[in-house]
Amino acid sequence: MKIVDEFKNAGIEVLYEKADIFPYAFDTAPIKEEIILPLLVLFPKSTKEVQEIVKICNKNNLKIISRGAGTCHTSGCKPTKNSVVIHFSKMNKILEINKENLTAIVESGVIVGQLQSEVGRFGLFFPPDPSNLKVSTIGGAISLSSGGARAFKYGTTKDYILNLEVVLADGSVIETGKNVAKNVTGYNLTQLFVGSEGTLGIITKATLKLIPKPETSLVTMAYFNSLEEAAQAVNNIINSLLMPSTIDLIDKNTIETIERFNPSGWLSYEAMLLIELDGNLNEIKTKNEKLKQVLNESNADKIVQAKDEKESEKIWNARRSAFACTAKLKPNVVTEDVVVPRNYIVPLINEIKKMCNENQITVCIMGHAGDGNIHPNFALDFSDKDEMKRFKIVKDKLFKLAVQMEGTLSGEHGIGSEKKEYLDIALNKTSYLYMKKIKEVFDKNNLLNPELMF
Repeated sequence: MKIVDEFKNAGIEVLYEKADIFPYAFDTAPIKEEIILPLLVLFPKSTKEVQEIVKICNKNNLKIISRGAGTCHTSGCKPTKNSVVIHFSKMNKILEINKENLTAIVESGVIVGQLQSEVGRFGLFFPPDPSNLKVSTIGGAISLSSGGARAFKYGTTKDYILNLEVVLADGSVIETGKNVAKNVTGYNLTQLFVGSEGTLGIITKATLKLIPKPETSLVTMAYFNSLEEAAQAVNNIINSLLMPSTIDLIDKNTIETIERFNPSGWLSYEAMLLIELDGNLNEIKTKNEKLKQVLNESNADKIVQAKDEKESEKIWNARRSAFACTAKLKPNVVTEDVVVPRNYIVPLINEIKKMCNENQITVCIMGHAGDGNIHPNFALDFSDKDEMKRFKIVKDKLFKLAVQMEGTLSGEHGIGSEKKEYLDIALNKTSYLYMKKIKEVFDKNNLLNPELMF
């Protein structure tokens, strides 16, 4: 292949045999239609090589799909026809950790969990914690503005990005900001690229904001006999001026599914709150007494607290296994991601359960109750055409319901190609139009992730 030689002559590592490129035809989103293989998979080692890739792709009219670990749930990095995949596993260096400036400069392929461990050695903290942090990359986290359980207290990835190095669709390179905490010089291009899902440019490097690492943490599981009591407990915790780093809500189906496939000692109740406090030792002691008081006053039937770091890690490993455990109920699983104001959490969950009962769909529901981000995991069999019709009814109603409840389509998974048909119900016509215009300004030939969002 002539095109292979072009990339090789530019010093870029290339995969092109069918057996080698086949794994890159997928991401975490379920396969529901024909599989499209990329023409090539490319492994750049520098920003300059990414520029070369873009120039060659422009010349040969090839589409570009940027890929980190492929853990996207919305078909955000699946190949399209006549496309190449840029894989960032060779651009995985932590270039600098600056304790004085509280910053880190990293390449896109750095693993989130690895970064957290490395900065932790300096007494620093990068709070965003997507559930797949042991494999997900910084580039992917930025492209989706990933959140996770700690978003309630610490915010999401967007709150920790100071500057990005981005290769644009014409091969030029820009910096979107500066390596400083405050910057109101011109438009905020940094936040334009955060969450853009690889449609506006290719992120090659990022300057991240760090904060001092909390001295310790304490994990609590509070069990309730009703969803309503658990949701009210969330409000009571917040109103008591406690600020947990996480408040996750987990329903009975999720608890029992985790216990079935990843036994962790969880108790079978209608709902559970998974709460983590962090701070210094004295602060934790004071907050914990107040937390237990609030939980008891909120009718928690059982309160279980981790005795040490090992127990805490066991609890979090169980929580992070929810998607994988649901996947064992049926051949396929779809995880969704909607956000509503906290006062709508219970009505939303009740409606989801009602819709699923009416349409005979298996669902396990959990979410980040502190910020209203709800994740229903649907266990499905894609070969059952009747079930897929029923699931489409549930999915359509779910997104419309979230918007009707003053919420939106996604808090951290993004739009990808899975949700793009619903984008216009979440945005007014003018916002939708200007988003498309922004895409045209940065990528007039629709080179970058061409089938996402619009």
